[in-house]
Parts: sequence; structure tokens; C-alpha cells
Amino acid sequence: MRMILTAVAAGVLMACSPQQSEPSTENQAQEQQTQQESAQMQYPQTRKGDVVDTYFEQQVADPYRWLEDDRSEETEAWVKAQNGVTFAHLEDIPFRDKIEQRLTELWNYEKISAPRFEGDYIYFYKNDGLQNQYVVYRKKSEDAEAEVFLDPNTFSEDGTTSLAQLTFSEDGSIAAYSISEGGSDWRKIIVIDAETGEQLEEPLVDVKFSGISWKGNDGFYYSSYDKPEGSELSAKTDQHKLYYHKLGTPQSDDVLIFGGTDEEKHRYVGGYVTEDDRFLVVSAANSTSGNTLYIKDLSDPDAELVLVDGDMAYDTSVLTSRGSTLYLETNMDAPNGRVVTVDASNPTAENWQDFIAHSDNVLNPSTGAGYIFAEYMVDAVSKVEQYDYDGNKVRDIELPGLGSASGFSEKQDAEKVYYSFTNYSTPQTIYEMDPESGESVVYQESGADFDSSQYVSKQVFYTSKDGTKVPMIITHKKGMTLDGSNPTILYGYGGFNISLTPSFSIANAAWLEMGGVYAVANLRGGGEYGKEWHKAGTKMQKQNVFDDFIAAAEYLIDEDYTSSERLAIRGGSNGGLLVGAAMTQRPELFAVALPAVGVLDMLRYHTFTAGAGWAYDYGTAEDSPEMFEYLLNYSPVHNVEEGVAYPATLITTGDHDDRVVPAHSFKFAAELQDKAGGDNPQLIRIETNAGHGAGTPVSKTIEQYSDIFGFTLYHMGYEALPKE
Repeated sequence: MRMILTAVAAGVLMACSPQQSEPSTENQAQEQQTQQESAQMQYPQTRKGDVVDTYFEQQVADPYRWLEDDRSEETEAWVKAQNGVTFAHLEDIPFRDKIEQRLTELWNYEKISAPRFEGDYIYFYKNDGLQNQYVVYRKKSEDAEAEVFLDPNTFSEDGTTSLAQLTFSEDGSIAAYSISEGGSDWRKIIVIDAETGEQLEEPLVDVKFSGISWKGNDGFYYSSYDKPEGSELSAKTDQHKLYYHKLGTPQSDDVLIFGGTDEEKHRYVGGYVTEDDRFLVVSAANSTSGNTLYIKDLSDPDAELVLVDGDMAYDTSVLTSRGSTLYLETNMDAPNGRVVTVDASNPTAENWQDFIAHSDNVLNPSTGAGYIFAEYMVDAVSKVEQYDYDGNKVRDIELPGLGSASGFSEKQDAEKVYYSFTNYSTPQTIYEMDPESGESVVYQESGADFDSSQYVSKQVFYTSKDGTKVPMIITHKKGMTLDGSNPTILYGYGGFNISLTPSFSIANAAWLEMGGVYAVANLRGGGEYGKEWHKAGTKMQKQNVFDDFIAAAEYLIDEDYTSSERLAIRGGSNGGLLVGAAMTQRPELFAVALPAVGVLDMLRYHTFTAGAGWAYDYGTAEDSPEMFEYLLNYSPVHNVEEGVAYPATLITTGDHDDRVVPAHSFKFAAELQDKAGGDNPQLIRIETNAGHGAGTPVSKTIEQYSDIFGFTLYHMGYEALPKE
């Protein structure tokens, strides 16, 4: 879910260490100009402008509007100054280097993906351990020697250009892959001969929020926006289009398939071809929830797009097709999802027939090896059932334990099915399953240097402010004493129908090793209990999400897992909003706040890039006086109060984030530095040449987590690591 008058002085003050509160002689003059001084921290100046907006006759000041200009020299100088203060402080943390050393050790093991069969080759991703990006390998058979097919580590010197997507033509002879530069959502698509690696044509440029879906071997469908006026990293984009690219022709000749007119203006448009190459499926949406759906019969040269579902109140997609029968996944009249069938000749909703009916648990189906696999979430953990194409349930898939299973997605003629299993204390293991017998064997075991047997994950249900029961999974070392002294990170998201299911993280493994508790709350706004759970955390019910999160913190304290002095809250993107709202509403409840790439200015989020598409969850300040007031009352940027002692805060963002533009984080940091009382630092860490998170090099990821964990423990009062 996810850019102006006096320049900032070049010589901006650095942070003092906790032991060094006296300024150096060289910097005394500049120090007198800082906006905020405390015993521990000297912040750079942030100029206040005089911008005032009017919403329904109410004026709202926006003094840091100038920080939205990501191309200005003044903003660039501010970023450099803030990073100077932040990194000086982080480098003074005595055990930060030890954390980085252990993270490096934990990360340094071989990681291999499930195999993928294309043409005459088996493809897979592998990372030797500390490579910045995964490398794509291939081999002729399971026993053959593998060769490098694509090495994204060679795309750029600093590892910040990443492989975003890789697809193959029908016979596997041609590959098209997209790359992201500096973490941006803008992509380039490069087409190569899969056998020789030779680039076949000029790259396609200005591609965004797009798949690459082949039609036979002749070409593929992709989506993009026109490049916006102004900054490509922050200017609004709201006219998405679907194109067809025929191999060997220039991009300027690509055929517009959908979008591009006032009658067909959509923010999100995607197209894909069914596996049998029979149907083109087109999905169009104006928000992150709900879509219209069309199909086109590619076997008929004169066929037009046919409407399948025109009701944007629901989400519908084509799961697969067999002959003229479409298998649709939908939440129409089924808030937890169902699978229906319909003939393509008359595909509208009145003709749908249930194939896998609606149930009490959220459904996420996939296909492979001639079967349909129904993965259900049961209180945020996986249960998987196998069905044949006659609608008969074949079996329950026996999983290794309680956790998250994913995969079960292969070509229809595949002989094996692959899936992965993980939870918060179990590194990901890949399994190979015989779809006829249902038997699974380990295909790739994790090589992580982490003894999961020493840790325990427990699911609890706590009560939120309005009486709603909310699940949370708490993970920690076995035998841990519940005396309220344990360093704890509470993580949440709570939005956009996204579910937080158990998964292993190398970084969190290091936190657990250090004696930390890691708790994940499944808040309203997410998708853990279907559409109704999602809607209960949207628009003028958004406060439910924050209440759920605050109640999770209170549960951890009441049950003596931790205390306010040892509790940190963390979340990213919409989760960054969650942290920003929680820390401004209940600052006394937390020791540390870690909002990452957060949506923090709720009055202007919809004016940047594709942010207007988030209005289903948030509403906008222009909707009504009531919606404006509701947003204003929780918007983190607008709710920082003078003199309040906020938790020690480390805001993190990337200067190339064109999903949630960094201006959100910049403004929040400026407000905190200007107004916060007490001695807790209010810092912002701005990763350069980085975006919203995808494709971040391993080296940068290790550095980020070393800083985050170091900052967290230090401001919980630790002078040394809790568990050396």
C-alpha cells in the first residue's frame, strides 16, 4: 500500500553520544540555530514555510510542504544533514557492530528456491549466502550441473538494481525479465534468447505495476502509466493502460488493449493469458479493493472483450480455464472467497456455479498438476485441501505443523507439486509432493544456523477496546521468565486485506537469539478473517486498527512478557501509519517506535503517485467534512503535540520510494524534532538509492537491521546485548 526559500546550512550538527553532551567549539555557532536541543541530540534546522490549506472552511498549516519536492537542492541538503545526525548516533551504540556481525553470520547460508520447468530446462533461484541479489540458475535435469542464467549482482556496481520478474514464452525459448533501478516501482523489460542470452531488442521502458504475460511465442502483455509531469518518483499517476508488445517491433508500435480514454480511466489495469493460451483476462480497478473483469477469446481473431463482472464492490479473477469453462476466484456473496465455474460464452454472475463453496475460513486457491489446491487461513495459519476438476475433494494435505504453507502452483501437466512451509521459529523448508498419492518429501532444507527447537510460538487471543477478539502470535526462547523485563518488538500492519501469516525471518532470528520477544498481532483491516475483517479497519473505522494494536501492547505488558520500558512497536507502509498513530495516541506505552516507509500525512497521501488508489481503505480529506475531521484526528504528521515525551523514534525510508513517497517520513521527523519533549531521540534514517523495500541488497538489509535492533535495545536502556 504504496514529493522554498533558504537553503539548509551546509555544516549541520552531528549527534552527540550519550556520554558527550558538550558541543565542540567548531560547531557552537550552528548549534545556537538548531530548533531542538536536548542532553543527547542536536537536530539539523528544518525551515518552516507558510503553506496553509483549507478543507471545508478549516485551515490546516503545512509548514514542511517544501520537503515534498524530492528534486530540490534544499531537500537533498536536508536528507544529507538528517542522515549525518542519525548515523553518528547509531555508530555510537556500543554493541551495534556485534549485532551486525551476528546478522552476517546468520545470513550466510545457501538459499535455493523451488524449481521451475521451462522448455528444456529446470530453473531455480539461489543465493550463496551474502550475495546482494539472488542468481537465476538452470540445468537440463535434476542430476545435471547447473549454470548461471541471470546474475542480477552484475546489473549495477552497488547491487541496487534488482530482478523484479522473469517470464518465458510458451516453448521456453525466449525470456522477458524486468528490472528495478534504485528500488523504484518503475521498470524496464528486457527480452533475451533463452538459449544464448542474446538481447533481442531494445528494452521496454516506463513500465509500472505490471505483469509480463506471454501470448504463445510472439509477444506479451504488460501495463504502464504515461510518465507524469514533474518528478517521476512523486507525481500523481492515475491512468493505467494495458499494452501488447509484439516481438521485434519498437515499443512505440505496441497496441493499446485497455485504458487510455476518459471512459476507461483506471488506476490499476492488468492483463494475463490463461495457461492454455485460450483467453486474455483483463482486470481494471480504481482502488486496491474491487475490480471489473473482462475476457477475450484469443482463438477468435475477431473476438471482443467480454464483461465477466462489472461490480467493483468485489474482487474477481480467473483462476484457470479448461476448454470453454472458466474457474473464477471471487468474494462476491462470499466474504471469505469461493471458486465458481462458468462457460466463457455467457460468463456473467447470474450463470456462476459454486465449485468450492464459501466457508468460515479465508480461501486462497491455486492450481497445478491437474488439480486445484485450496489453501485456507484458520486463525492466520494454513490448512490445504486438494480437489480434482470434477469438484471432488481428494484429500487434506498433511503439513509439517502450524505455520504458513505456500506454493502449490505448477503447470497443469506437471508431475510434482512444490510448496514451502515456515513459521516464526522455523526456517523455510521446500517440499516436493506427489499429487497422486499426496506424499511429501523434503526437497530443500534450510541451512540457517538457527536452532528452532529452542524457541516457542504461542497464539493468544486478546480483547480489543470494543470487545473484539484479536489473535496474536508470540515467539520467544523456551523457558523465558515472564517478569516484565524482556525486550519485545510488537509488529503489525492492519490494512488492505493483507494477512500476516507466520514466516521465518533471519533478522528476527537474531532478535530472538538476543533474548527478545517477537509478537505479531493480526489486526482488523487485514485479511485474516476475510472481507468483513478488512472493512472493519477501513475509512471511519480505521481507529479499530490502532485500538487493536494498542490492546496488543497492553496484553503483552499485563501478561508480564514485557513493560513499557522494554516495548518497541514496528510496522512498514500502512504499518508505518499504524506505528505513527499508536505512538502519537499513546506515547507513554512504548519505549521505542520504528515506523518504516509509512503513510503519515493522511490529508495529502492521495496526491502522490498511485496513492489515490488507497482511498478504499482510508477515504480522503476531500470526501466530506466528517471524513476530513476523522483523518485529521489520527494523521501522525498532524498529531504531534508540543512538549510531549514521545518514544525514542527511528523513522526509516528510502529516497527512491515511489510507492509511499519519503515526504511522509520527512514531515513526520520534522514535526517530532520541532515539538517533542523529553530526551528521547527523534531520528530519521534515509536509505539512498533505495525504494519501498523490494530488491534491497542483502548488504543494505543487514546494515538496516543492525541499526534498528541496536537503536531499539540501546533506548530500552541496555549498555550491552541482553544475551551475549
